[in-house]
Amino acid sequence: MNKISQLFRFGHEVKTEAGRITWPAWKDTRTMTIMVFILASLIALFLVGVDLLIGSGLKALLGF
Repeated sequence: MNKISQLFRFGHEVKTEAGRITWPAWKDTRTMTIMVFILASLIALFLVGVDLLIGSGLKALLGF
């Protein structure tokens, strides 16, 4: 088998496997995306709060 026919066979196998994938419904995808966004935002807010507390503590400790 030459390289070109191997490449076409690989492409055909990829297409066949992609057809077997069970994709989530649009509603599920949207819901999970919103949940990830909310969780990432909450974690970011928490980290900002921790940063501010540590910064304030260090300023008070060092007298700045």
